[in-house]
Amino acid sequence: QVQLVESGGGLVQAGGSLRLSCAASGSIFSINAMGWYRQAPGRQRELVAGITSGGSTNYADSVKGRFTISRDNTKNTVYLQMNSLKPEDTAVYYCAADMQVKGKGISRGYWGQGTQVTVSS
Repeated sequence: QVQLVESGGGLVQAGGSLRLSCAASGSIFSINAMGWYRQAPGRQRELVAGITSGGSTNYADSVKGRFTISRDNTKNTVYLQMNSLKPEDTAVYYCAADMQVKGKGISRGYWGQGTQVTVSS
């Protein structure tokens, strides 16, 4: 009924920038928090950045000062601007959102399919 679709991943040299986008679609009643996670090979999925419906943000220490999360509530879209990328940022990046579907009384978490980000040294 609802889905999250990411875009914007790719290959970039160290020091470069990428901007990820994630659009929510379907029978959405409301979207609460949204966020970006990443998972590198052999490692657990970790939170990169989160943003509430009101715009409050939080970041992993490893990306503070380099990444910026934002959202456009009119487009049901969350963004992740990634600057000064490092090889250790290489991972599959996943969008996540806590959403309430129309006709349902409660919200739950949804995941996107993931987009690969590769940073070469």
